[in-house]
Amino acid sequence: MTIRLPDADGALRTYEPRTEPLTLTPGTPLTSRTVFSAAHVVADPFADTTPDSPAAVDWDATLAFRRHLWSHGLGVAEAMDTAQRGMGLDWAGAAELIRRSAAEARAVGGRIACGVGTDQLTGGTLAGIRAAYEEQLAVVEEAGAQAVLMASRALASAARGPEDYLEVYGHLLRQATEPVVLHWLGPVFDPALEGYWGSSDLDAATETFLEVVAAHPGKVDGIKVSLLDAGREVGLRRRLPRGVRCYTGDDFDYPELIAGDEQGFSHALLGVFDPLGPLAAEAVRVLDTGDTAGFRALLDPTVALSRHLFQAPTRFYKTGVVFLAWLAGHQSHFTMVGGLQSARSLPHLARAYELADGLGLFPDPKQAEERMRNLLSLYGVNQ
Repeated sequence: MTIRLPDADGALRTYEPRTEPLTLTPGTPLTSRTVFSAAHVVADPFADTTPDSPAAVDWDATLAFRRHLWSHGLGVAEAMDTAQRGMGLDWAGAAELIRRSAAEARAVGGRIACGVGTDQLTGGTLAGIRAAYEEQLAVVEEAGAQAVLMASRALASAARGPEDYLEVYGHLLRQATEPVVLHWLGPVFDPALEGYWGSSDLDAATETFLEVVAAHPGKVDGIKVSLLDAGREVGLRRRLPRGVRCYTGDDFDYPELIAGDEQGFSHALLGVFDPLGPLAAEAVRVLDTGDTAGFRALLDPTVALSRHLFQAPTRFYKTGVVFLAWLAGHQSHFTMVGGLQSARSLPHLARAYELADGLGLFPDPKQAEERMRNLLSLYGVNQ
């Protein structure tokens, strides 16, 4: 049976869906790389909300998805931008998410790292920004999770130059109980972060970033780089102090960065590993055996889907991630906090379905096809 899908020009094309999924079952723990999936939140579709109201979260479905990721050996990166921090999920909702997910991680023995930011602010002084970071760091540490110090829109607005970043991050690292991950989220993911680390010149910003790490190597577990620039990431990781990891956040070039070269490799903290979780875990298990070619053979074909989901404007990749979770049966609806399900076009979603189906990502291809048909009908596409 075929399905008609709209392309970018508005024409309908015929696609024949798969009938069998790619069979992937939970396996042994991952050993050669530390791999986190940044996880999305599942909205409550029956909540009476508006785009400006606090997020209403379906906690049962949200936590069930995290158990799915843990079951395949992946760590969960919680309350990051994939969870719509600053795009539908406010700090109050994020704090609740952190507490619930950290408790669930303890219950099942899963690894978890949680985002620490300043999204309870819209601006402010450096002192206020430090206090906001401190409040969130305390919540994460009290929950028993590892902290990921995320880039701050408020700091990007208030900082006068590199020295302010050195002061704020130095203050936070000195008081962190356990080593943290420093997250450099580029403006392609969030335009409000333009000029982070005190300069729009990436070479100059890199020097400041590395200065923060070098001053506190014992308090930095690793850096998470989301610049979509593989060459810059490789250059960064080669300059890190011994023992400080590089977690790739490059959703365009992750297979080659995780595979690495003769001088090193990247671990992973990726939003695309939300829909790719079982396949990504299987690929890393192959890499654990020393079979780099086998790893690349599994993961390289996923890049086309990832590049499609993360195409400009990149910050709306969350819509595609949640869409695929719905098609895969991880939630019963395609509704997002903040109404963000409207952020991508029907042709974009149709292509995401086609690429994901071609990879065998849907455990029940027939259910995914039926849900895709229902969406098409809602948009007036008759089959």
